[in-house]
Amino acid sequence: MTMPSRPDAAVSRPTLYNTLRRIHFGVALIAVCTAGISLTALGLAALRVYADHNLHLVARSVAYTLEAPVVFRDQAAANEALVAIAAAEVAKASVYDRDNRLLAEWQRPEGARFSGLQSLASRLMALGPVEQVIQHETQPVGTVRLTGDPANLLRFVLSGLLGLLACLLLTAVSAHYLSSRMLVHIIEPVRNLMHVAHAVRSERAFDRRTPPAHIAELNALGEDFNGLLDELETWQNQLQHENRSLAHRASHDSLTGLLNRAAFEDALQRTVRLATATKTHAGVLYLDSDAFKEINDSFGHAAGDEVLFDIAQRIRSCVREGDVVARLGGDEFAVLVTTLRKPADIIQIAEHILIRMRDPVQLSGGTRIDASLSIGLSVFPVHAQTAAALLRTADEAMYQAKRRSGGRWQSAEPRLATVQTEQA
Repeated sequence: MTMPSRPDAAVSRPTLYNTLRRIHFGVALIAVCTAGISLTALGLAALRVYADHNLHLVARSVAYTLEAPVVFRDQAAANEALVAIAAAEVAKASVYDRDNRLLAEWQRPEGARFSGLQSLASRLMALGPVEQVIQHETQPVGTVRLTGDPANLLRFVLSGLLGLLACLLLTAVSAHYLSSRMLVHIIEPVRNLMHVAHAVRSERAFDRRTPPAHIAELNALGEDFNGLLDELETWQNQLQHENRSLAHRASHDSLTGLLNRAAFEDALQRTVRLATATKTHAGVLYLDSDAFKEINDSFGHAAGDEVLFDIAQRIRSCVREGDVVARLGGDEFAVLVTTLRKPADIIQIAEHILIRMRDPVQLSGGTRIDASLSIGLSVFPVHAQTAAALLRTADEAMYQAKRRSGGRWQSAEPRLATVQTEQA
């Protein structure tokens, strides 16, 4: 049975920068095109009005000039006047008498025109025909009909369109540049926020912060996010501190600060495995106070706690840095000697502790109490092959030392002194 895939797993989403860039480019393009079309339409309308007004002026001028030829019906003079006046302004000129009969006509040669462009411009600009009555002594004597020549107008329109296109292109480039600058001010803070949030989520980097932003709203968002990170960092540090404290309390004795029994047994297991692999010696000292019950009964539990704390400090001062000291419970302590050059070396540590314990314990009230110890010794692999057996044999040796009046050390069987003698 195939598991359904996430609907967005294969979706390639556009970035915020690309999305905003396309939107801004579209808006700028629409605005520029709208402005260009509007300006072009207004310009063409203005040119149309101007061209129409100019054509009417030309028609009046031609009508005034042709007054005499029309009155006398002089066709040659009418043609000369048309050529002289209308040739520069119009494409076609026709003169009619009062009976509406054609008297003279002039038309620009086809080869001198851009016929397609002129026809299109004539349709767009509506350049004629324009009729003007020819009067003589306020009486109509004929009519002149003119059709405008769009060639000059077309050249003017084309040059204007080129200038307009250049302006629009410059406007588009400027709008794109300003849009890009604006996008940088928007996108850069968002990217910084995204990178910091990703680092916090994936790397737990609560010390990361977003830099200030140029835009007020984004800067306020970044400051709020940084404030949230400050709180998260504080909570994270507090949580780590509490976890370390809990881990310490879980593996250490609260009174003496030494390892507790569970942590000591774990360390013993690791040491035995290492000694087995390296074929070296390791040892355990099992220590017990000889008169702790009498101290509690005579001086109280507070005094007993002081005695236990003092014993722990003295034991710790007698061992090497790599050795492990633990309080197994009550008035029982243990020392794990991680490495021994030879089994009998553990005796020196035991005797050092016994010498250190000869000094009475000074209580806070000024009372001095003797607190001797009985110590049992066991060495791997001489006395035991496992961690549990090593601790048990050391415990048994300690009880033998206690039965022998206490304040001394006792080796598990076979006795270390005997082993040392045989080896010698």
